Amino acid sequence: MNLQTLNVALADDDEDDRFLFKEAIDEIKIQTKLSLFTNGQELMDYLNLPNIILPQVVFLDLNMPVKNGIQCLKEIRENSALDSMSIAIYSTSSTEKDIEDTFVLGANIYINKPNSFTKLKDAIERVLQINWQYNTSNLNKENFLLRL
Repeated sequence: MNLQTLNVALADDDEDDRFLFKEAIDEIKIQTKLSLFTNGQELMDYLNLPNIILPQVVFLDLNMPVKNGIQCLKEIRENSALDSMSIAIYSTSSTEKDIEDTFVLGANIYINKPNSFTKLKDAIERVLQINWQYNTSNLNKENFLLRL
């Protein structure tokens, strides 16, 4: 695989949201390989497979059946084999509790699902352009919530 290809995963139970996310990824100028999952358990089963190429960035919906985004975030951050992954919370929720909880649990950024395709594309592109190695050393509550 090309070293410049960015491996990205999205776990979201909403079929329309997965479709729009894929369309947005296809339109941005960053070469990606996108893996889609319909719930958190599918994502975690995949991440725990032997000999896979792990995603560099995981977009994680909070409200999913079987295993929700908070449960996935906890499992990912407790697994040292997955600690280099960046986690972007991608949710319709804008409650302070969800934002605070995911920040404390180690998510890298919080995105409220945009209400337009253009904003979605912009949000994904901005997240994928972040140099996470540098960004996580400066992570604070002020730059955690992506404002569109």
